[in-house]
Amino acid sequence: MYNELCQLLSNESVRMNEPMQKHTTFKIGGPVDILVSPKTIAELQTTLKYCQTNNVPLLVLGLGSNILVRDKGIRGVALEIGNNLKEIQISGEEIYAQAGVRLSELAYMAAAHCLSGLEFAEGIPGSLGGAVVMNAGAYDGEMKDVVLAVEAISPTGESLTFTGTDIGYDYRKSIFQHNGYVVVAARLRLKKREQHEIESQMHYYAASRREKQPLEYPSAGSVFRRPPGFFVGPMIEKLGLKGYTVGGAQVSTKHAGFIINTGNASATDVLNLIDIITRAAQENFGVKLQTEIRVVGEE
Repeated sequence: MYNELCQLLSNESVRMNEPMQKHTTFKIGGPVDILVSPKTIAELQTTLKYCQTNNVPLLVLGLGSNILVRDKGIRGVALEIGNNLKEIQISGEEIYAQAGVRLSELAYMAAAHCLSGLEFAEGIPGSLGGAVVMNAGAYDGEMKDVVLAVEAISPTGESLTFTGTDIGYDYRKSIFQHNGYVVVAARLRLKKREQHEIESQMHYYAASRREKQPLEYPSAGSVFRRPPGFFVGPMIEKLGLKGYTVGGAQVSTKHAGFIINTGNASATDVLNLIDIITRAAQENFGVKLQTEIRVVGEE
């Protein structure tokens, strides 16, 4: 598989037995059999076709945020779009950007062009593609508020554009989480606003994040989806689990909705800690917590 992909793609795009801890914000994860970092959409299409034709398991990654890779790693191919596919075009109140663009960088670029609507994304660590797939959001803003259209590639390599209700947006959900298409670009509709007003709001959000979130430690962001009628952080605090530690994984003492890697956490540590929290929430509040982060890899 490695040699075949090296022949189909540039050698710089293919790595074998690559430790996933190097490619996730959690700094956790065993090796993937093959990591492909496509330099172009054509390379991405070639990889998708190869995996489809040869029945090779495929996992698509952006910048490795919002994900936990198990300790045994990933079998098959991991397709890493982040750090590649970074074209950006701005025309009037619309932005066209490819999936590998860092979302926070796009937010600041929009501000520089007096375009409002991405202020909420100032500190979100993922790529545009990942944000589109997950309908990422914060501070009462989310991707569905600004996405006009999404360009995606099918498992067999065909291009298709999704618009409006085709995208299937809901809370932290989109059709791309289960239809097999890989997001390669998006067109966003923003609104004109004074640059100083946009940047002032972004600076406020940045200060709030620094104060409330454990940005000094590796993590995958908020671990759990917000259940109706509850805020996860305060709930975990009431359970007495703020600061609770399993191995190298800890419920953050700054924000209990985060699990942090204190330096040597394994995926098993994190999963055991998640299990403790979910059991306690169910027993004490009758709430079935669901993870917001994706857990992937060999069990």
